[in-house]
Amino acid sequence: MRALLVVNPAATTTSARTRDVLLHALASEMKLEAVTTEYRGHARDLGRQAAESGNVDLVVALGGDGTVNEVVNGLLHTGPNPDLPGLAVVPGGSTNVFARALGLPNDAVEATGAILDALREGRERMVGLGLTSGTPGTEDEAVPSRWFTFNAGLGFDAGVVGRVEQQREQGKKSTHALYVRQVVRQFLGEQHRRHGTITLEQPGEDPVTDLVVAIVSNTSPWTYLGNRPMYTSPKASFDKGLDVLGLSRLSSAAVARYGTQLLTSSPSVDPMASTLRLCTT
Repeated sequence: MRALLVVNPAATTTSARTRDVLLHALASEMKLEAVTTEYRGHARDLGRQAAESGNVDLVVALGGDGTVNEVVNGLLHTGPNPDLPGLAVVPGGSTNVFARALGLPNDAVEATGAILDALREGRERMVGLGLTSGTPGTEDEAVPSRWFTFNAGLGFDAGVVGRVEQQREQGKKSTHALYVRQVVRQFLGEQHRRHGTITLEQPGEDPVTDLVVAIVSNTSPWTYLGNRPMYTSPKASFDKGLDVLGLSRLSSAAVARYGTQLLTSSPSVDPMASTLRLCTT
């Protein structure tokens, strides 16, 4: 088997020594080329090159959810294709939602062992994805399309992520504490807490307007607070269509009630799979 290992050297929870151990473990089972990312978007470029080369059977992404997303979008640059390389994920970020939603251990060494076991046994699964794009005839028509693996947030949620990315560009590490701080700042500065600008349209249904936040989920949980999973759509699954949660206001009472629901909802468990094939839903 010919494989490409895409390594994010800034991965939060793996050291250089750990990455070296993982590299040797993978190389013992396959013909492996390892490339370290050097700039934002590099993992996407590497995924695209692997897809276009025709001589890579598997791409292994070692990093957090951002690294995984870049690799996925590179692999799917020209759209889904049954001949694309498979994908395996070694969790190295602070949260690792995608890997954990698949049932992989959150430890990079243990996850690598699970991947090697799956390869030896020939186990893989298909995973449906979501796609975001600009709306024709509107000002966001030129927004490039982007695949997402586990969720896409609009409104308040997107604002929080934007704040986190600004902090990371200034050298801050991606931690749960950083996200919590930006949630509070976004809430205090949100201009549309009581009258949002998002419209949800579904075939055969009346539009739902004035949403403050919408979270499109491809699986559950939505994210983690420390080791505690948080569920926006507990029944969402990689094997089903996309689920949507929308809120029409973000008053203090609504946030408190919704926060409780996030932390107490029950999950819909997906079976563990260590190597993947990408498809669309």
